[in-house]
Amino acid sequence: MGRSANKTANNKPPVLLQHGLLLDAATWLLGSPDEALGFILADHGFDVWLSNTRGTASSRGHAWLNPQDPEYWEWSWDELAEYELPALFEYVYHQTGQKLYYVGHSLGTLNAFVALSKGKLVNMLRSAAMLTPVAYLGQMTSPAFRSIAELFLSEKLYSLGVREFILKGQDVAKLLQFVCLKAEINCSDTFTVITGPNCCIKKSTVDSFLGIEPQSTATKNVIHLSQMIRRGTLTKYDYGNVYENVKSYGQITPPAYNVKSIPKDVPLLLSYGGKDTLTVVNDVKILLEDLRDHKADKLVLQYRDDYAHFDFIVGYNANKLVYDPLIAFFMLH
Repeated sequence: MGRSANKTANNKPPVLLQHGLLLDAATWLLGSPDEALGFILADHGFDVWLSNTRGTASSRGHAWLNPQDPEYWEWSWDELAEYELPALFEYVYHQTGQKLYYVGHSLGTLNAFVALSKGKLVNMLRSAAMLTPVAYLGQMTSPAFRSIAELFLSEKLYSLGVREFILKGQDVAKLLQFVCLKAEINCSDTFTVITGPNCCIKKSTVDSFLGIEPQSTATKNVIHLSQMIRRGTLTKYDYGNVYENVKSYGQITPPAYNVKSIPKDVPLLLSYGGKDTLTVVNDVKILLEDLRDHKADKLVLQYRDDYAHFDFIVGYNANKLVYDPLIAFFMLH
């Protein structure tokens, strides 16, 4: 319940917030009620729904598997876009009886772009705000993630039977230690090494953040993202052999997703930063080229030269610089 008294529960517009890789829904609530997007949206009269991606601490259930089963972790963002995000949309849509607003961060934007490109979500969506939008990763400059990709380290973990990718786990910790040594990276500042020099995050927020993050994901998911980094493409997961690809896709190479297929009248806000080493400007430019025929009044861009990847979700000044324009965009669409 927000501090706004203008709307009853029945007419509050629903908004779904989807976090990024290795995070969970708590990231939308870090900081004071005047700084955290989840609280701000509630105070502006929105019905706020927070999603936790499968594999995170709050989302480890399954109909017949448990996280100790290797099969539990046999998924990548293909499944998140194909099944999980549409299921979340349908649940909120049927619970509220209203179309949704959507806010995605990082991987949460990739899932949405892919789902929208396949005609999913469209009939349940009012508009979408994509913070640090991901569709292409080929020009990523994050030394940690680029090293993991170019050294095929997640593939090596998978071959050793490590199906759960958890930074706090012994196997992944050894991997990251190897990356830091091999690439001669100073890994004492985890935030900067992974995401770029975030300008505007309080130390107290960093402490709170590190108390609950990072969360688990599937090693297969990291492999899929590594394929995107190495190849600069947007395709389904590549199994690495003809037999498995033909079995899954009916062709020897994984089919490509086509962002150009997103309906041109879907209102989109894309917000990205100049210091981000994960969602780098040059990759966003490729995405914008795919969206060049989008209706001009349905595509809004916001660029913050001083922002890196996490500033958009836990920056102390994001409330004014990012969230106020985001809410204004929602009010118009």
